[in-house]
Amino acid sequence: MNVVDCKIIELPKIVDPRGNLSIIEQLKQVPFEIKRVYWIYDVPGGMERGEHAYKENQEFIVALSGSFDVVLDDSINKLVYPLNRSYKGLYVAKGIWRKMTNFSTNSLALVLSSTDYDVNDYIMDYQDFKKWIAKQK
Repeated sequence: MNVVDCKIIELPKIVDPRGNLSIIEQLKQVPFEIKRVYWIYDVPGGMERGEHAYKENQEFIVALSGSFDVVLDDSINKLVYPLNRSYKGLYVAKGIWRKMTNFSTNSLALVLSSTDYDVNDYIMDYQDFKKWIAKQK
């Protein structure tokens, strides 16, 4: 996969004077069946999350609160996606190196995954990632 396969997806936004509401549905806004949901919070200043790739897992990342950047890398190209709106999410294709950085105070990242947790799906070393990508082509 390439970073160009990843994209920001605008979620439905229902505006109401009592407070707005947004919706995420599998196979509609999210282009996969959701198997796992997790969230990242209380990230200390200057710390980064991620720094890995998945062989099979796809993700959809939303900044429910605050802001952070998602850096995507396909071993050739890098793109930075700032996330700071709860009605926009980032689709991350499988086979993409990802890093989350620049977390604001009290930020909350919601992550929807296409697979159950499997330690064997992770590529944790960037050099191993580059070798794995080369074998996929």
